[in-house]
Amino acid sequence: MATQNFDVCVIGAGPGGYVAAIRAAQLGKKTVIIEREYLGGVCLNVGCIPSKAMISAAHFLHRVQHDAPEMGIEIKSDVKVNMKKLVSWKQSVCDQMSGGVSQLLKGNQVTIIRGEAEFKTAQELVVKSKEGATSIVAKNFIIATGSRPIEIPGFKIDEKEVLSSTGALALDELPKTAVVIGGGYIGLEIGSYLSKLGTEVTVLEAGATLLNGVAERDCVQVVERKLKKGGVKIVFGAKAKSYKKTGSDYEVEYDLAGKLEKVKCAKLLLTVGRRPNSDQANLKGIGLQIDEKGFVKVNAQRRTSIAHIFAIGDVAGQPMLAHKASYEGVLVAEVIGGMNRAYDAKTVPAVVFTDPEIASAGMLESECRAKGYNDLKIGKFPFAANGRAVSLKETDGFVKIIADAKTNIVLGVHMVGPEVSNLISEAALAIEMGARVEDLALTIHPHPTLGEVVMEAAEATLGHAIHIIQKPLSRAEGSSVRATH
Repeated sequence: MATQNFDVCVIGAGPGGYVAAIRAAQLGKKTVIIEREYLGGVCLNVGCIPSKAMISAAHFLHRVQHDAPEMGIEIKSDVKVNMKKLVSWKQSVCDQMSGGVSQLLKGNQVTIIRGEAEFKTAQELVVKSKEGATSIVAKNFIIATGSRPIEIPGFKIDEKEVLSSTGALALDELPKTAVVIGGGYIGLEIGSYLSKLGTEVTVLEAGATLLNGVAERDCVQVVERKLKKGGVKIVFGAKAKSYKKTGSDYEVEYDLAGKLEKVKCAKLLLTVGRRPNSDQANLKGIGLQIDEKGFVKVNAQRRTSIAHIFAIGDVAGQPMLAHKASYEGVLVAEVIGGMNRAYDAKTVPAVVFTDPEIASAGMLESECRAKGYNDLKIGKFPFAANGRAVSLKETDGFVKIIADAKTNIVLGVHMVGPEVSNLISEAALAIEMGARVEDLALTIHPHPTLGEVVMEAAEATLGHAIHIIQKPLSRAEGSSVRATH
């Protein structure tokens, strides 16, 4: 078995791993990256990117069917969905992005090895592939092995009968009916796109609310209303128990308040969360510490319990988001390169690509209060009062700003509405730099744009929004100040 030596060995070529490898190589380190499946990882190939492609197509179809006639655009023939062609286009998007990652790695002289990596010792690992085995010895290792879907009893994912997001994004025929188990962001994004294409969707959520703990409740309510208006059936308190094949369909049995209920569907999608891949690559075998939730324990530099081994991304803790993994990838590469870096981000913005989109940065209102911020200023501004949103026929939702009433420092910004995935970065920057509400309110925003809603929400938080009628701000029992509209 041949042995190769490197300064840095990265395990996993997802959004954390490939970024870490490129940055390490830029810093002059001899770098190798090991990937068993796709360059770009789950996110680029079977997650973030393909789901957004399908969501974009479904939204486009919905606009053609529902908004075009009102705008005076007459389409005289039926608009049909060619599912095979749609999936083929989606795959072309993924292939283009994955090819770009390959070019970037090669352009930065990163060695790419395909295969399954397993630590032999803390200084050496073995990569197994169809061609044989290779030994890799490195001064530093970066574990970026990601996560995989959680399974529940009675529902084993096989991508034929029980689908994960991977299978749901590769359907060559549009199912007439679908049951989505789990009302988190993955289930709602995929359920939304299927519904817009014409599938009758039922969401079974074990809890009492969608997106629990992920987004502000008032933001979620906007999405929930639109889902129901679009024909999506949502069952709360529903605990999926089992399923069986009945003819060409499946019958899902679930517990609802102690009573067993049944629902039939052509496709069954399981999206109850993801678990870190810390049980792979012999991480425990070499002595790495794993916490009770399965995450590799790391410090602020993302070092594990073995100093020259780092862990980033989903395997290293919440939030399990691609951009957090990429941030950590650059950080770790720079630590290895001798820079004085540590993870000190004030916020990791999050986006849910439902219709309308939800985006957030900073703390939820409940989190603010839990951390002792009992005196708050909270303001909202609706997209319905924004000219650009009206011209787009996308008026659902609002921007909500939460600030410390004593200092006016922005603590959290929560949005639901059109293109909020593109608006949230301004809020993230504001929180990262410790901005006050006045900083947002006094920054001139171009007109007519959706971004004006952020400025006007800041004005509303201060009590003097221009384009909505506000009641005068007053202290509510000495605990908060709230702008209303």
